This record gives sequence, structure tokens and C-alpha cells, in this order.
Amino acid sequence: MQDQPTAIELVDIVAEFIRVHAMPQMTGHAAFHALVAANALDIVKRELAIAPRASREESERLTKLLGREASLDQMNRDLCARIEAGELTLETPGLADHLWAITMTKLAIDQPKYSGYVRALEEEGRR
Repeated sequence: MQDQPTAIELVDIVAEFIRVHAMPQMTGHAAFHALVAANALDIVKRELAIAPRASREESERLTKLLGREASLDQMNRDLCARIEAGELTLETPGLADHLWAITMTKLAIDQPKYSGYVRALEEEGRR
């Protein structure tokens, strides 16, 4: 176990430094690349926060869908092969929910301000 600060906190500190202290002193391409770096750090921060639980949940869903346990990578390869072969379809219980869940997780990490993602979260909140 690591002491403070956590990896998430360290990534957040570096992103804040870039945005608040470094970028105001930059212009042109340097400022643009600094913004890209800060945004990449934001993605890393969300990945660190979201991915462990999301991966466990994905593995549990895939185990149920496929009827076996394996590494997450292997189960995803198997899922793709079964979909391609027509063995699993959107009518397969749990498949559509699984695909929706992994899509929402990817958006939560990569593009949490994406309008379609925000709208989907709002609609889920209404249920």
C-alpha cells in the first residue's frame, strides 16, 4: 500500500500545474501541446478511479454470458468471436446490457462531457 499522495492525487496535481502555472506562460503549439498533456492526465486520473471496479463488473458479466472464467482479455476475444459467428446476438439475455455498460464506462473515462453520454446518464436517472 502506498502512502499519500495517491496516484490519482499526483496525476491531478500535475494536470493542475500544467493548466494553472505552465500554460499561461505558453503560446502557440507549446500551449496546445500542454493542453493535450493536461487532458491526457485527466483521462489517466479517470482510468485509475473507474477502471478497477468496471473491470471486475465486466469480468462478472462476461463470465455469466460466456459460461466460463478466463482473463478479461480472453473473454472479450471469445465474446467477439461468438458475436461474429452469430452464436450471441442482441437477443441473448444480458448481451445488450453488457455492451451498453462497457460503452458507458469507456465514455466516463474518455469523454465524460460528451453530450450523448450526459444525455444517457440523465435518462438513466429518470428510470
